[in-house]
Amino acid sequence: MSPRSTAVPTPTASTPPADALSPRRWTRLMPIVFVTYSFAYLERSNFSVATAGGMADDLHITGSVSALLGSLFFLGYFLFQIPGALYAQRRSVKRLIVRCLVVWGVLATAQGLIPNVHVLMAVRFVLGVSEAAVLPAMVIYITHWFTARERGRANTWLILGNPATVLWLTVVSGYLVEWVGWRGMFIAQGLPAIVWAWVFHRFVDDRPADAAWLTETERADLEDALEAEQRGLRPVTGYGKALRSANVILLSAQYLLWSLGVYGFVFWLPSIVAKGSDEGIGTTGLISAAPYLFACVAMLLNSRASDRAGRRALFVWPWLLIGALAFYGSYLLGDDFWLSFPLLCVAGAAMYAPYGPFFASIPEFLPSNVSGAAIALINSFGALGGFAGSYLIGMLNDVTGSTAASFLIMAACLAGAAALTLAVRPARAKAETDALPEPGRA
Repeated sequence: MSPRSTAVPTPTASTPPADALSPRRWTRLMPIVFVTYSFAYLERSNFSVATAGGMADDLHITGSVSALLGSLFFLGYFLFQIPGALYAQRRSVKRLIVRCLVVWGVLATAQGLIPNVHVLMAVRFVLGVSEAAVLPAMVIYITHWFTARERGRANTWLILGNPATVLWLTVVSGYLVEWVGWRGMFIAQGLPAIVWAWVFHRFVDDRPADAAWLTETERADLEDALEAEQRGLRPVTGYGKALRSANVILLSAQYLLWSLGVYGFVFWLPSIVAKGSDEGIGTTGLISAAPYLFACVAMLLNSRASDRAGRRALFVWPWLLIGALAFYGSYLLGDDFWLSFPLLCVAGAAMYAPYGPFFASIPEFLPSNVSGAAIALINSFGALGGFAGSYLIGMLNDVTGSTAASFLIMAACLAGAAALTLAVRPARAKAETDALPEPGRA
């Protein structure tokens, strides 16, 4: 991931290039992957709209308690990352995701029925538990179906469910709150996940060998290409060695700082917009959607460029630095919302653009037997960052009555994340390590 990173693994002469593999993987699997993560992100993010739309008043929630509610999700999310990822890697992504869809659909709907803030705290925590394994499991799933030269785009289509969901969520949810109240909004947006569990079960296969919709030749070509990539990676025996590696530790710290900025932004943007623009909740949702529109475009363009270049780091750290500068500019502008809002659009796009290359990079320096656990560990630190971001930013806004301190914190965190990305060392391919002399010999 450093500037001197090696290129994305290339296919050998005996394996077909990525563009010769079945294109039906994209048309069949990517829409399902996208919608599934969209539902997961919907259930965690509509809380911010409900808070700005009357839930805080109805349940007598102070600013600090609201920040705690927003962050409780990430506590449950943190605790069950690795167990869920190990189940997905060793057994079945399909079974895990189907069960998670049902559970989080029920819990998300229950948020519209809760009588008091204490029950809401419990629901938010368990909702985090039910969604903990979704992102690492889906990243693992993509490694079962897409080669290294495709994973920047494939992971972007997965994580695009994040800003794309927020894009329509902030518009539709705002008007839903106006029409049916925040309780009705939770119910209307929780039930579809339960229906989607059947769709996922019906149309998703764990691996190419299980896919009757591929021809025998397509299955064989894809499996050969994926196996050839694994043979080119340096072997890592045991989860402990992988999780203690310098790269995984650095990326865990990097993703914690990055996520603090992202989730501080996501959870509190509607409230920042509502206060700064003095608009109703419907218009607030419409204004809040603008940064996510730019984010979707930036993600797609950046991931395609990363796959074509065969590099990852150069498509991660510059964006994080741009996001840091945008937040710092917002801090310098103080509470003049309409001057700082264009910079918030830049920050939103810059924070989301690197996701595809970032998650594509992890299976490129760790083999499949340990990469799932590493992804889960890194994502669990992202959950800690989300916990800290949603709580800290909400508390700072409440205590100071201003967004200035929040913007400064998010700027510092993104700058730190960019620096840590540069510290990650490139992985050596197996062929390189095999060629090294034995210790003590010339």
